[in-house]
Amino acid sequence: MKILVVGGTRYFGIPMVNALLHNGHEITIATRGNSKPNFYGSVEYVVVDRMSSASVKEALGGRHFDLIIDKIAYSSNDVKTLLENVSCDRYIQMSTCSVYPKEHADITEDEFKPEEYELHWIDRIENYEETKRQAERAVFEFMNPDNISFVRYPIVMGENDYTGRLDFYIEHIRDQKPMNIDDIDTKMAFIYEKDAGDFIAYFAEHFVPGPINGCSKEAVKISDIIEYIEKRLGKKAVISQTGDNAPYNGIEDTLSFSTEKAESIGYRFRELKEWLYPLIDFRTATSN
Repeated sequence: MKILVVGGTRYFGIPMVNALLHNGHEITIATRGNSKPNFYGSVEYVVVDRMSSASVKEALGGRHFDLIIDKIAYSSNDVKTLLENVSCDRYIQMSTCSVYPKEHADITEDEFKPEEYELHWIDRIENYEETKRQAERAVFEFMNPDNISFVRYPIVMGENDYTGRLDFYIEHIRDQKPMNIDDIDTKMAFIYEKDAGDFIAYFAEHFVPGPINGCSKEAVKISDIIEYIEKRLGKKAVISQTGDNAPYNGIEDTLSFSTEKAESIGYRFRELKEWLYPLIDFRTATSN
């Protein structure tokens, strides 16, 4: 297939593109041009400001692709600037589990239906959940629902994670710095970096319309993560309401997501224990 990847040069975009190349697809990558990783094959690079319709038109106007994988659609206007200038047979948007309105265990895809959501043409705003809902909704203005899908992930963890969220716990325990954790027994689902990339590449060849969740099936307590880091470092966490606010605060209930739809097309996400604790070992060993 001829595939346009919008974004894809950072984090789990790299294993995604490598998997697509391995499967024999012809890849064009549209980015701002700040990063050009060494992929396992040749790609066409197109430098574009995807928030500017004129820029997209100049770089890609009139081109048609079998598939667009849009990793950086953060608003309805982002979608508009792309799809009013480029056409495709199928479109996959990298979305987020943050679009779901209520937090609970085993959230299913039908708990947010973008085609029924009220559309507003907006630029990127601080309200991440709303701007991503609008990005999903906007696609229906340009394409048939049978040709649209939204991949929804929770927080991605991996060796190349640049967010610093897992490192926050490692560094605070290592340096004995106080942390403010509002509920140490909060349970959350995550997805491994390599699965996050591999699944989208797999999904490109096993496409089904509509939203689809991806994550490790289990949820893990924050206390379990902390306890493992404590044992790894031989130090106890300092937990205090006056400490630095920890990542993942604000979760009010167990937060996990059904992956039955992904499993129905033959994909298996790694179990949390297969990658989370080896990842903590890696991040602990490499932290400074």
